[in-house]
Amino acid sequence: MNFEGKVVLVTGGTRGIGRAIAEAFKNAGATVYITGTSEERTKKVAEELGVKGLKMDVTNREEVKKGVDEVLKAEEKIDVLVNNAGITRDTLFIRMKDEDWDAVINTNLNGVYNVTKAVIPAMVKQRSGNVINISSVVGFTGNVGQVNYSATKSALLGFTKSLAKELGGRNIRVNCIAPGYITTDMTEKIPEKIKQELLKSIPLKREGKPEEIANVCLFLASDMASYITGTVIHVNGGLF
Repeated sequence: MNFEGKVVLVTGGTRGIGRAIAEAFKNAGATVYITGTSEERTKKVAEELGVKGLKMDVTNREEVKKGVDEVLKAEEKIDVLVNNAGITRDTLFIRMKDEDWDAVINTNLNGVYNVTKAVIPAMVKQRSGNVINISSVVGFTGNVGQVNYSATKSALLGFTKSLAKELGGRNIRVNCIAPGYITTDMTEKIPEKIKQELLKSIPLKREGKPEEIANVCLFLASDMASYITGTVIHVNGGLF
């Protein structure tokens, strides 16, 4: 797939799935911007990947606008937005603190709203664009200790489908990827015993790789997916 001349913005692009997506687009010829909350880490990863880094807290609307304006000033367009930034604050609902709920909602859902809201006017003006939201299998299955996280990832489906209907006439496609159990910093924290039980429930009997999510992301942003919008692609080895 050739993305030469395309500008791609990946939120939460400093590690895991986001980093793999950024690297895939870079290798396909795109000009790529990644965002991260740590200026130092974002700069370091951007240099490693040969992309451009933006210090951006997706919950901070002023910071988001400043970052998006910086990209548009330099490139005059954004062709692909990948909303990947996300956090977890796992605990049983009965023990969940208000701040655990608020933090996850603000990053995983409000963050998607903030960045998409800032980018869409440019896509409407250029009458083309792709928005790809990274959901999760637990947004469809639920998971013990992840009421907050599951709620945000489920909400992205409604966000995706509704926005796709609003923007289809402007040649802007909006889709969603729901990864299953993917090897990342986040999943490495899962105890080994639970990990082995989880693997038994996956028909392919293995965890996924971040690159396998990145491949689907490239497909959805490419002309090969030109008639796909408002949908979710599950990448979970058959788990769901």
